[in-house]
Amino acid sequence: MRLLFAFAAILLAASTAHSQTIYPIDRAEILAGAKFDFKVEFAGALSPNQVKVTVNGADYASVFGKAAEFIEREDSKDQSAIVLRDVMLQRPGSYHVQASDGANTREVTWTVYETGPRRAKNVILFIGDGMSLAHRVAARHLSKGITEGKAGGKLAMDEMPHMALVSTAGSDSIITDSANSASAYSTGHKTATNAMGVYADRTESPFDDPRVETIASLVKRRHGMAVGVVTNTEIEDATPAAMIAHTRRRAVFDQIVEQFFAFKPEVLMGGGSANFLPVGVPGARRRDDADYIKKFREAGYAVAQTGPEMSAAAAASGTIRLLGLFHTGAMDGVLDRRFLKGGTVKRFPEQPDLTEQLQAALDVLARSDQGFFLMVESGLIDRYSHALDIERAVYDTIMLDNAVKLAKDWAQKRSDDTLILVVADHSHPLSLIGTIEDDMTTVPNVPLRDRVRTYNEARFPTYPAPDKDGYPSRVDVGRRLAIFSASSPDYYETFRPKMDGPNDPTAPAPEPRTFEANDKYRTAPGAMLRLGNLPKYLAASVHSGDDVVLTASGPGSERVRGQMDNTEVFRVMAEALGLGRRD
Repeated sequence: MRLLFAFAAILLAASTAHSQTIYPIDRAEILAGAKFDFKVEFAGALSPNQVKVTVNGADYASVFGKAAEFIEREDSKDQSAIVLRDVMLQRPGSYHVQASDGANTREVTWTVYETGPRRAKNVILFIGDGMSLAHRVAARHLSKGITEGKAGGKLAMDEMPHMALVSTAGSDSIITDSANSASAYSTGHKTATNAMGVYADRTESPFDDPRVETIASLVKRRHGMAVGVVTNTEIEDATPAAMIAHTRRRAVFDQIVEQFFAFKPEVLMGGGSANFLPVGVPGARRRDDADYIKKFREAGYAVAQTGPEMSAAAAASGTIRLLGLFHTGAMDGVLDRRFLKGGTVKRFPEQPDLTEQLQAALDVLARSDQGFFLMVESGLIDRYSHALDIERAVYDTIMLDNAVKLAKDWAQKRSDDTLILVVADHSHPLSLIGTIEDDMTTVPNVPLRDRVRTYNEARFPTYPAPDKDGYPSRVDVGRRLAIFSASSPDYYETFRPKMDGPNDPTAPAPEPRTFEANDKYRTAPGAMLRLGNLPKYLAASVHSGDDVVLTASGPGSERVRGQMDNTEVFRVMAEALGLGRRD
């Protein structure tokens, strides 16, 4: 967690300065009938009669059907704004919005689109947080094997009929984080780093920014569908939170839990119970005395804290709401939970696998006659990749693929009424460059760096045959995949899997708010100090701006093709569910 928050702390978003700033922003694509907040920020303090705002040449109030609130001094500063909450545009077409303060004018253009009739009853969105192409290739090698250049099989996510490359940039930077990237999938709108379900404006409050409606809200409001959110990180963390929450600051976990409770998704499962527990309770991180586990239970939820409790609750025919919280923080990954019994497994020995969580979610959500929207995240792929812990990241990629297979098999038994999408929210700068030859008996006294094999010398890895779920029993084999990151802090490269627990490449340095190589690994056999290419205030590897792979199957999946923007993933789901059809 220290690595994650040290990274996130430097990513606070800031609005771009213009004479006027208009939200939604220029080139926004808006679903007909979806709710959003309209805001215009002016650079100086004005009076209402100095302000003129038009939409397609008409006064904005006549277009939206009501006038905005005029704020003469926003945040008690010499800056004015108008804000209009919960508006919508029903008619598709191009909208030209112009805002003037008498001296300066700004114009943006929106595209409002409608959809055809509903084609899918359900949508399942799988997100491999930070999953790069290298993760997918490595997962294929380990789970299927490779002989004479041919893999022994394909991943379930590879065997989907439609594929596209997806760009991931946010509104403020070419490099995204999990909050605004997941928010693009959830809302169809770009936003800034750390923000979800809102446009990040200039105000200090993280809760008054202009909101845009999420896919979860739309499916409930338009169709009465059920909603599920499943992860193996904290349920309040960026990707799962972005399905429902509205805030410009992803770290406000207490308030995100409150927004979850106000929304009441039918299924909510992951780690992060600490922010559901009242202050004073062991393990709690809330800053107030609210007990949200109690609140959910009183609202009719079955509550599970272990895998067996979850499965039993989901199997009960009367369960239509399920809250599963299996860890105070993020859950443990496959390598520790299933093989090494490392991490925090001894403290939380009955954590379910992501496939078990998915099965429980499907059992509950399928009881909705109106269908459901479900987001399933394998979130530790990202955290392990930040920490340069590649083996753990790859095992969690295999776990995600097992969940995809389960969903595909489930959907095929239902006359194929379910759109399934598999995508990453962003990438990591990882590449598979060869293998590491670590057989000490046949090649003695060779430094580990010189054991990196490339081209024909790389040959093929020697992991044991995978078990029925695609996991080799060992990762510390004689010839392993060599996967390295293009971004890193200073750290000790050991060239070996971390068998004693998840990797922690850095430690706080003497200079405040900086990090240095973790001395824990200095004496590891063959370890070498690698000077990083990142600023010293970063404790871990960072995201990349590479496109990510999207694969899809089911009704509406034919829209997945070529190269797409991340906001278009929302549109694929909206089209399949007919969310923008005018009655």
